[in-house]
Amino acid sequence: MKKLITTAMMVSALALSGVAAQAGEIAVIVKTTNSNFWQNVNKGASAAIEGADGHTMTFNGPASESAVADQVNLVENAVNRGVKGIVLAPSDPEALVPAVKKAYEAQIPVVIIDSGLAENGKDYFQAFLSTDNCAAGELVADKMISEVGTKGKVAVMSYVAGVGSEIGRVGCFVKRINDKSSIEIVGPYYSQSQMATALNQTTDVLAANDDLVGIFGANEPTAIGMARAIVQAGKAGSVTALGFDGNKDLQDFVSDGTLAGTAVQGSFQMGELGVQAILQLLNGEEVPSFIDTGVVLATKDNIDEPAVQNVLY
Repeated sequence: MKKLITTAMMVSALALSGVAAQAGEIAVIVKTTNSNFWQNVNKGASAAIEGADGHTMTFNGPASESAVADQVNLVENAVNRGVKGIVLAPSDPEALVPAVKKAYEAQIPVVIIDSGLAENGKDYFQAFLSTDNCAAGELVADKMISEVGTKGKVAVMSYVAGVGSEIGRVGCFVKRINDKSSIEIVGPYYSQSQMATALNQTTDVLAANDDLVGIFGANEPTAIGMARAIVQAGKAGSVTALGFDGNKDLQDFVSDGTLAGTAVQGSFQMGELGVQAILQLLNGEEVPSFIDTGVVLATKDNIDEPAVQNVLY
């Protein structure tokens, strides 16, 4: 109820200040621009801004997901130049709260996508659009158990510790494995979303655990690096590997059997629905406080089906 009241107050303030009648810049700020996943978010945001009554859209992000201070600066700069709205994928749930608060105080609506903001920032944004990362982690865990059974070792190759999406995705994967099997979890290891780091880490994990039955790469660069290491080690098909995200590299690894599957988020939808939510707020309309952008498990058997093709990029 508090969230709904906060949203209503923001809409009222926007209408009173005349913001709703003025076209201007909507800043889309993601974790990094160096990823096909985030570029697909850009495509969705670009589609949403077309014909949006004179509004423009800018797309930006730091060079890497671990460059949190750079992302904070991007948000603060957007506030300082008076953008009309912000769509933000926070790299760090705590570090971005002060910047989002500044936007709130400046009566700039903020929509959060992909990863959540910390609890102490909940009153400063108007909507959260994301995959249900816990449900996604459970989906991958169920697929892993169906492939390898309930015993053996499964390694977890993660990305940035403590990020909201990682907490749900990896945390719920591990919990589901522990709750439904006797599988031993190896890791998690953190690649900082660097493909080369993930490749090296996976190479070491495979060498140190020749009895490994499964391995999970929890985001796009991590899963690609993981899959390349599996191929280089000659273990494609002998270790059950599952990825996350759906760019062309990961699609190819599914098609050739290196990956038994990859969980794919609605990244295009995050950008499209995120910008649409800002436009609705600027028009004085209410938006839901949470919008689930969904996840699909792509496998060799279903990768050509329309429901799967619609989320691949």
